[in-house]
Formats: sequence, C-alpha cells, structure tokens
Amino acid sequence: MHFINTLRAFAVVAACAFAAPAFAQAQGQAPAPTPLAIDKLTPAQIALGKEVVMLSGIYRTFNAFVPAAMQQIYNTVTPTRPEIRKDLEDTLKALLPEYEKRTEEMVEHTAKLFAAALPEAELKATVAFFKSDAGKKYVEMQPRVVDQMVVAVDDWNRKLTGEIMDRARTEMKKKGKDM
Repeated sequence: MHFINTLRAFAVVAACAFAAPAFAQAQGQAPAPTPLAIDKLTPAQIALGKEVVMLSGIYRTFNAFVPAAMQQIYNTVTPTRPEIRKDLEDTLKALLPEYEKRTEEMVEHTAKLFAAALPEAELKATVAFFKSDAGKKYVEMQPRVVDQMVVAVDDWNRKLTGEIMDRARTEMKKKGKDM
C-alpha cells in the first residue's frame, strides 16, 4: 500500500508541477518555465545538488518506478499469456537489480536541476537544514504526511469535480442545454 501511495503522491506532485504552469499559460497569466541550464554546472554544484536529493528523501520516489514498471509489464502480459507467468516472474526478478541501478540516472539529473535552480550558498544552507535535527525529522515524517495528503487530495478532487459538474449542468440548463 505504501508503494502505491508513493506512486500516487509522485503523480499528484508531478501533475501539480506540470499542470500549474500550463494552466497559467492557458489563462494568459505566465509563460511556461524556462528549462534550467544544467550543462554548465561545476562538480561542486552537482555534488551539493545530489546531497539535497539524497538527504531530502527525493531519491525514494525514483526507487518505486522500476518495480512498478515490472509489475505493469507482468499485469499486461499475463492475462493473455497465463502459461508464462512463472517464467516472466523469474525473468523480471532477475532483471530487477540491473534496472534498479538505472534510478541513479534520475538522481543525477535531479541533482543537476537543484544545482541549477539554487545558488551554491542556498544549496549549502539546504544541505545544512537536511542534516540538522529538524531536517532529519522532516524527512522522517514526510512519507506519512504525503500519504495522508494523497488521500485528502483524492477526496478533494472527487468532491470538487462533482461540484463543478453539478454547477456546469445547472448553468448549461439555464442555456437550454442538457449535459
């Protein structure tokens, strides 16, 4: 269940991160964000960025993707090919260590994004925070809060969508249109 909540939390965060700028742009409020310049960073900046990724616990998000991808493959293939379930399961288990190493690619990329987004002094301050007792406590409690946030966001989204649909029907009815 925690794995599913982690993926759902990541999806919520990603959706918000990607949807908000697009919505703002569609409303004529702001242009899409400029990609961060990650190609001219010093090794020191990248190392600080990686410390932020690791100390903040962000890396945990990436760890969930390989098993999820493998589970998706298994769930897609086995309903139509039940005779290969055991062999596919064995194959995926054998491939797991190889592909788990690939999460380092996203750790490195994210480290570069942090390094490009924050000046070195602020990266150092962020690292110091995550090394502090308060920062460690933040990282420790974060999964619990995110899990509960995902549940709350799901509930809120369902209610909000229902309310908007009801209101849109009412307004369309005033215009003589049924939905």
